[in-house]
Amino acid sequence: MMLSFAVPALALLSLLPTSLAQTFSECDPTKKQGCPNLPALGGNATFHFNDTLYDKLWLQPKKQGKVDWSEKGATFTVARQLDSPQLDSNFYMLFGRMTVVMKAARGRGIISSAILQSETRDEIDWEFKGDNATAMTNYYGKGNEKFQGRGKDFDIPAPQDDFHNYTIDWTKERIQWWFDGEMLREVTYAEANGGADYPQSPMNLRIGAWAAGDPDNNQPGVVEWAGGEVDWSDAPYVMTVQEVFAHDYTSAKEYSWENMDASGTWDKVKIIEGQSAAMEEYLKPSGVRNRWAALGKTAQIAIICSAVGAVIIIALVVLFCCIKQRRAGRRAAAAYEAQQNKEAAELHQFLGQPVGNGRMGYNRI
Repeated sequence: MMLSFAVPALALLSLLPTSLAQTFSECDPTKKQGCPNLPALGGNATFHFNDTLYDKLWLQPKKQGKVDWSEKGATFTVARQLDSPQLDSNFYMLFGRMTVVMKAARGRGIISSAILQSETRDEIDWEFKGDNATAMTNYYGKGNEKFQGRGKDFDIPAPQDDFHNYTIDWTKERIQWWFDGEMLREVTYAEANGGADYPQSPMNLRIGAWAAGDPDNNQPGVVEWAGGEVDWSDAPYVMTVQEVFAHDYTSAKEYSWENMDASGTWDKVKIIEGQSAAMEEYLKPSGVRNRWAALGKTAQIAIICSAVGAVIIIALVVLFCCIKQRRAGRRAAAAYEAQQNKEAAELHQFLGQPVGNGRMGYNRI
């Protein structure tokens, strides 16, 4: 999970090397009554971060560090101590799929993350260390860090050099982690401590990078887990995200906690049906205009040229069809005229011939 808290919160960190931080919640409905409803996605959407801001659907928390948009993608820059650039979706999913096309930041002690996280402190993670070619898959149920066997590393090719497709597919029965179309890992409900530590409450998407190897602000176990201390002379360290796909497996407008209790189970979440504000924003025409305005000049020129080229091609096809049809029409007319002339000549010849005793049967035409 992402460690991106101020120094006082860091005092709450576990000393376990594989434990990064306590999950954070604005209002945990398993511990407090009256938590507000959560906005749902209630559908699926693809976010092209290499051409669009999507500032109404993705929010940048008030933290250090910078997130920029360009034709390369959304870049998350860690340039100095306490930098932790992050984007959070302002919508939630109750079971669903998240796919992130990204390039991890390079650098010892730098962690790049793409996670799902809930207000009940459920969590599902992709995490990448900046000094090696591995990806860590992890999960939490209600923030419980004591349950062992959650985290598992996988060797993958060049996560800091190339863009790859990282997917979390999450249902009430199991969690799957996919890398470039290949499933790396599956955890079932029963395997997560009999379901007690299985993530099962509405989660939003959180993407970012942070300096876990900063010894001035993190516990020694965290620094060791991250691969060692950050060398700030090599900064800045940059993580890049090109695209995010999100699919909420419900058709909810909102998620309500009115039936929730301390168990935190998925069946206590009330689903309020209807089109969500997120889908309305994603689908409305102004969203298209905003996306166009956010494009770089090169991308706009490329799209315009492509559109003009398509129009020219269509016009040429139509012109060709018209010419072809006109020629076919001329041939048909000529054939029809020739047939008429032939029939007239045959009739003329027939009427002009003697019949019986040689008298003309009919007047000539």
